[in-house]
Amino acid sequence: MAKIRFYTDEHVPKAVVNGLRQRNVDVLTVPEAGTLGASDREHMNLAQEVGRVIFTQDSDFLRLAADAEHHGIVYTTQSASIGEIVNGLTLIHQVLEADEMIGRIEFL
Repeated sequence: MAKIRFYTDEHVPKAVVNGLRQRNVDVLTVPEAGTLGASDREHMNLAQEVGRVIFTQDSDFLRLAADAEHHGIVYTTQSASIGEIVNGLTLIHQVLEADEMIGRIEFL
């Protein structure tokens, strides 16, 4: 079974990415993907193409997920702390496989 690989939305703090990488979680950021300024739909399409679970704090992705195929979305509010986010995403990475996230939305 394949491990989950994340794609982080534009506004995810770098500290979240660093915390995940310190825990050996595969993360691709918007700047690394060269998709700064892309639409939410374009981010969804890219994540689907490369088989990554989107992590976002943008509720627009929840609406898009209703009518789009995706490899999974993890959502939390803007008020979540860095620690809460890193711990929640690490837990998801540890207990779920990539294929279990297809079409699924998890809330932190």
